[in-house]
Amino acid sequence: MRAAFAMTPHLQHRFFDAPLLAELGELVDIDADRVLTSYDDPRAAGVEVLITAWGTPTIDASALARMPRLRAVVHAASSVKYFLAPAAWERGLRVTCGVEPNARPVAEYALAAVLWAVKSVLPLTERFRAERVAPDLTVDDTIDGAYGTTIGVLGASATGRALIELLAPFDLTVLVSDPTIDATRAAELGAELVDLDQLFARSRVVSLHAPLLPQTRHLVDARLLGLMGDGATLINTARGGIVDHDALRAEVVSGRLRAVLDVTEPEPLPAEDPMWSLPNVTLTPHIAGSQGGELHRLGRGAVDEVRALIEGRPPLRPVDPTSLATSA
Repeated sequence: MRAAFAMTPHLQHRFFDAPLLAELGELVDIDADRVLTSYDDPRAAGVEVLITAWGTPTIDASALARMPRLRAVVHAASSVKYFLAPAAWERGLRVTCGVEPNARPVAEYALAAVLWAVKSVLPLTERFRAERVAPDLTVDDTIDGAYGTTIGVLGASATGRALIELLAPFDLTVLVSDPTIDATRAAELGAELVDLDQLFARSRVVSLHAPLLPQTRHLVDARLLGLMGDGATLINTARGGIVDHDALRAEVVSGRLRAVLDVTEPEPLPAEDPMWSLPNVTLTPHIAGSQGGELHRLGRGAVDEVRALIEGRPPLRPVDPTSLATSA
């Protein structure tokens, strides 16, 4: 079976290390050193399996006409909705993705941010750096600590579910808000299902894991932020557009709330934005998703999908086209 990479050139060597490439080469006929950057490439005509990732050219009706033998798209990253046109589903292609493997590092980042938030690590670090005098922790009651603290997870997405799982060993109360699950499902995940108002009012830390959709744009607005208690922390590893940044800026500039933002709107923020220099705001450059060796987890998942195809087994992580309208 003939396969090809379709992604930004050289990325295949970041997602697939030498052992993974060797294993893939035993399963399919593939040139590990070449990628398709256009389906006008004569090699596209014989491709039966496309292995995709970041920078994949759009697969539309025109592209499919150039790939008459294509039967499967194995996406080594999260979402396929930005490059896979409806014509691909009409062709009946087998489509898989790495949304669950990629959720793990996002959840790990969020877990670290949650644990540091409840210990006030980042604001106390900035204070320590500025004053160079250790606070008197016998009288300083600004640290919540992890024991019994309430954490809110907005969205039972793959990353939201993964975070709830990672929070399980800690003595925390976990709330989740998501219109697609019921209380029984939330309890199975290890959380209490609440509405948005309760999530923001009861949680010392709220971590965002919802997709950016028309109905979720600026979902986290001034009203919801106003429900958070003084000193509470907002963590965003989802999409910047979920948050009304004007409302958030007002809260963090006042010093009332704290924020850990891996994504913003726009991204990055303008150089003059005051959030760059606030001690109660931590900005990171969209690094929560798979990086470095974590990309090999995505490559591993893609090789496993190719093996399942070759062996005539069902896909391990199939993409349901009906879910694309409500997913990231």
